[in-house]
Amino acid sequence: MSCEQITKYFDATESRKVRDDLVFSANIVSEPKSAIDCGCGAGADIAYLAEIGFTVHGFDVEQESISRCQSRFSGLDNVFLTKSSFTDFEYPPVSLVVADASLFFCPSSEFRDVWSKIYQCLLPGGIFCGSFLGQEDTMAIPGDNPSVFWPEVTAFEEGEVKELFNNLEVLRFNTHRSTGKTPQGVTHNWHIFQVVAQKPNK
Repeated sequence: MSCEQITKYFDATESRKVRDDLVFSANIVSEPKSAIDCGCGAGADIAYLAEIGFTVHGFDVEQESISRCQSRFSGLDNVFLTKSSFTDFEYPPVSLVVADASLFFCPSSEFRDVWSKIYQCLLPGGIFCGSFLGQEDTMAIPGDNPSVFWPEVTAFEEGEVKELFNNLEVLRFNTHRSTGKTPQGVTHNWHIFQVVAQKPNK
């Protein structure tokens, strides 16, 4: 992704509406209210969680993301930011992990290890709220497509996503399919699995 594409994406998503799945998840989380925002981007989810009293650990591999969030959340003592990849991030124990449209970009060769880290960092009763790229999404289809802005993505069949949650209780599972414009104005076919799941208390 070019610097210009990154800037346009963050500009378009900085003030986006908080997803209903995240509101649902935040409302059922037990104490302590602590969260990791994986691939925090321009900080829309951090802003929501910090405002309702969560301690939030946000990370992103893009320096512009971290710089924007540092400026946006300066002065807040409940937001911690790290420039890091999924693989290198040190996951603290939390009650909520948010991974909205970010695990798409975790390299497939590293995904299983990352998923294990996410599971392990969730406290008993903790909530995962995130999304997974489907095989029919434009981003998952090889070719010279202007909406494919990342060199490698990890995409799943529905059964593969459900298998990831064998050790968690799935509270919500939705398949999203639509065609529209990306924040950069490019036509895109979306195929996304959205999941909210809870780790057992014991």
